[in-house]
Amino acid sequence: MIILTGLLERITYHNEENHYMIGRLRPDESKNLVTVVGYMAGVNPGETLKINGKWETHPKYGQQFKVDSLEVTLPAAVEGIEKYLKSGIIKGIGRKMADRLVRHFEEETLNIIEKHPGRLIEVQGIGPKMAARITDAWKSHHAIRELVGFLRKFNINVVYSSKILKQYGKDAVTIISDSPYRLVRDIPDIGFFAADTIAKNLGFSKDDPERIKACIEYQIGQFVGDGHTYMPKTLLSDRLEKRFQIEPDAAEKALDMLIEAGAVTVEPFKNEPTATGVYPTYLYEAEIGISKRIKALLSIPVWQPSMKQDHIISELLKRIAIKPSSEQLDILEGILSHRVAVITGGPGTGKTTLIRSITVIYQSLGKKILLAAPTGRAARRLAEVTQRKAETIHKLLKCNVVTGIFDKNRDDPLNADAVIIDEASMVDTVLMFHLLNAVPLSAVLILVGDIFQLPSIGPGNVLSDMIRSKSIQSFELKKIFRQAHESPIVINAHKVRRGEMPELKHYESPKERSEFFFIEQSHPESVVEKIIELCTKILPNQLALTHINEVQVITPMHKGAVGTLNLNQVLQKVMNPDTKTVRISNSRFKLKDKVMHLKNNYQKEVFNGDIGAIHAIDNEQQQISVNYDDRIVYYDFEELDELSLAYAISVHKSQGSEYPAVIIPLMTQHFALLQRNLLYTAITRGKNLVIIIGTKKALSIALRNNKPTQRLSNLTHRLNA
Repeated sequence: MIILTGLLERITYHNEENHYMIGRLRPDESKNLVTVVGYMAGVNPGETLKINGKWETHPKYGQQFKVDSLEVTLPAAVEGIEKYLKSGIIKGIGRKMADRLVRHFEEETLNIIEKHPGRLIEVQGIGPKMAARITDAWKSHHAIRELVGFLRKFNINVVYSSKILKQYGKDAVTIISDSPYRLVRDIPDIGFFAADTIAKNLGFSKDDPERIKACIEYQIGQFVGDGHTYMPKTLLSDRLEKRFQIEPDAAEKALDMLIEAGAVTVEPFKNEPTATGVYPTYLYEAEIGISKRIKALLSIPVWQPSMKQDHIISELLKRIAIKPSSEQLDILEGILSHRVAVITGGPGTGKTTLIRSITVIYQSLGKKILLAAPTGRAARRLAEVTQRKAETIHKLLKCNVVTGIFDKNRDDPLNADAVIIDEASMVDTVLMFHLLNAVPLSAVLILVGDIFQLPSIGPGNVLSDMIRSKSIQSFELKKIFRQAHESPIVINAHKVRRGEMPELKHYESPKERSEFFFIEQSHPESVVEKIIELCTKILPNQLALTHINEVQVITPMHKGAVGTLNLNQVLQKVMNPDTKTVRISNSRFKLKDKVMHLKNNYQKEVFNGDIGAIHAIDNEQQQISVNYDDRIVYYDFEELDELSLAYAISVHKSQGSEYPAVIIPLMTQHFALLQRNLLYTAITRGKNLVIIIGTKKALSIALRNNKPTQRLSNLTHRLNA
């Protein structure tokens, strides 16, 4: 084994996912740069490396040094320290700050930062806050190297290192070594198997109660991730025994411990005497809470002055110049006599017009109305059509940005006589629980949605469960209005909803007066080429669709040539030539990129599915900013796992949004995800133009498949009890 020591001048390639790197090293004994290759986690240009490895000759690139293991040696000379700090390794230290630090402390600079950080304020321009930031950045930089080395020792994907460090701080290695199964609970993305691998290598027994508890929570978490609110106990026991070799007695004891700790709740179902559900306790309490609150609302009579249909028509004509249809009139009259009501209907049936009419009627009665929707885009669209203020449900409930807890609840309810929620099919069990808690018992609650769309991303199928229970008054809009009846998008959406083949107008030119086109392509590669052509040439040139949010590619899956992962990479390349880049994990973000936020972040007030554009990249501060509809939100580099490219998005992520033009690739390779409600949801995202690219066979498969996975929930039975 050969030892090579030198300064890492630059990194020419770095795979963030597995930390395979190609770099250029200047050895101590030579002036010539050499190429070093291998898995080098946590190293940066400007650092001195002591590398163990061997020389190899690459057939194309010639001689290079293959790394087996390495150590990082901090520079001791002033020149090396200055270059090290100017490289941007330490967040908060830019080139000018590095100059001042080295000029003041000389060769003691790094020692001062590490061991005597209080002295940093001696340098001009550094106050106590800046000194603290530099110290924290220094500790984080070295902690991640220690953590990455620890994870690599067990062959754990080091892409998780930033999440672990964010959760546990600089003591991450000690915490994980003492209790590896904490990872399952604290950082669910990492999963049971990574924690189990670490525990096994540290000598933990496979019968350790902590392992069995973690395994139970992992299995239930997987079920919840698929949209269920509970897992059947028999299935849980079976999987624990067959997949993880956990004996039933040991599993039962661990389950009892979790019950006692309040982590899970086990409930035998009265409606199914042989069935027992194992819930995460928070979901059990939410499901019970929804049922109780609905029943409490329904138990209080509605004292509204009756309004005849003539009076309703008169008010609407006078206030918003709208004459409702007979179907809408019946619903408007019925709504006034119910404490809780659901309104459903497909596109073009007048749901938004009805919402606007309801607000006018309640306003004429002197009532205070609040409007909300699950996503920012849906709330903005609701505000546009009603010409009234509308918020996200999270904002309506005043989500505390520090704790994530809703300030509006039973003790401090909403100040409203009527609460109207649009896109209610997207509201999951937990959010519905908090919403109902905040609705005063004196108010009316109206939920509006399209139950044929995909259910909520979170667990449960609340709106459908409410309708199925028949305990809540439901109104369905069936008539398509004349103007909507002329829209090929609306016509074809309803055809798809009924399982009928849509009218496929083959694409010749978007200048043709049609809103719905089909492009026959049988090979994934040709689909990708056509999507690129549409996004970069045809739609911008012929229809002037150039804004970042005007054209949206929506695809059923993530993997494959026409999945989100590949499409985002190829579309980023052709649609955004900007060269300013930051690489995080297996993603590369560029200035002006179209990006989507992936999970609710109450502190930043951005939510799952929000789409924006990268506004700035600051490599010195290790931070990017994203513009969400003229609101700038900042992300540290370690938070970028909350973002993904959004040139192409999944159908699930498109829920609650509407785009001027939608492109939908549909191939038989998507077989497992070809479902009628998924296709219907994708089509109804298009406002002015929908283009399906793929095969008629794939389209036929989706139309025939009207058996979406049934979500396990006991809400319907609770409402009926």
